[in-house]
Amino acid sequence: MFGILGVSGLSFLLVAVLTPLLIKGLHTLKLTQPIRTELPPDHQAKRGTPLMAGLILLTGVAMSLQFHPTPLMMFLCITFILFSSIGFMDDYKKAVFQDPSGISGRMKLTFQFAFTGALLFVLFRSFGLTSNISLFQEFQLQLPIYIYLPVMLLFVVGSANAINFTDGLDGLLINVSIPTYFFFFLISERPEVQVFSLVMIGCLLGLFLYNIYPARAFMGDTGSLAIGGSLSILAVIEKVEILIPILFSVYLAEQLSVILQVWYYKRTKLRLFRMAPIHYHFNLKYGWSENKIVMVFGFISWFSVLICWLLWKYVLGGNS
Repeated sequence: MFGILGVSGLSFLLVAVLTPLLIKGLHTLKLTQPIRTELPPDHQAKRGTPLMAGLILLTGVAMSLQFHPTPLMMFLCITFILFSSIGFMDDYKKAVFQDPSGISGRMKLTFQFAFTGALLFVLFRSFGLTSNISLFQEFQLQLPIYIYLPVMLLFVVGSANAINFTDGLDGLLINVSIPTYFFFFLISERPEVQVFSLVMIGCLLGLFLYNIYPARAFMGDTGSLAIGGSLSILAVIEKVEILIPILFSVYLAEQLSVILQVWYYKRTKLRLFRMAPIHYHFNLKYGWSENKIVMVFGFISWFSVLICWLLWKYVLGGNS
């Protein structure tokens, strides 16, 4: 256990030391964040902040493979890299052309569905993934593979984008994703999942030093989509699909607020929230500071993890 925790500590130190160099390089290349005009004035002040600092999280990929070079670890790292590459294309267009829209949503979804389909195929073919969904200790729902695969395809892509929506305030995504990675460390009996989760926690803590308000750099979709894809795939690997509404509660609330905002506006020409995703609503309507929103959402994420761990242990029969 000390060795695993040591890997996490080393990940933290490497990211903490190397991130300033990355920030300087991004500044030099003028790869900075364009800001949408509809965002509040305090967000407009963030224009020019270096983008794509999520590249530093690839340090965790390198370390994970170095300390546990197994097929499953390679699969987890490839998952992270594939989703990060989609985010990188989006961030690169934003930064180079100073276009907040980035690449088209259709292009992003095409890549996400293609990569996710390939990853699920590999999980079934090479890692023995089954189409069972655990509901109780002695009961599993057996789904036909032609139903399970499309459902999981939609789940992974949808969850990855929900997690991506959460990256809107300084330090927010890092603060709410660390508990989620910790959940997978707690429940998994696979050393690869344990090492990968702790390494990512260490990397995120190292990046948090520079991403907390006022952020010196943004991770961008390069980091947020990679986090979203890896967390979603971990949920599939660990067979905790039934817990996702609770475990991913913060991410799903962010995504649902966007969906509801669009739906309500189309029907009434009025806004349901002051701004979506919902973290902006708390800032604009209630005057919450960025740090307060990050703290509250982080607490909700830790509480969700606690509830899910109890359900996993006493309802799903984890480690029984």
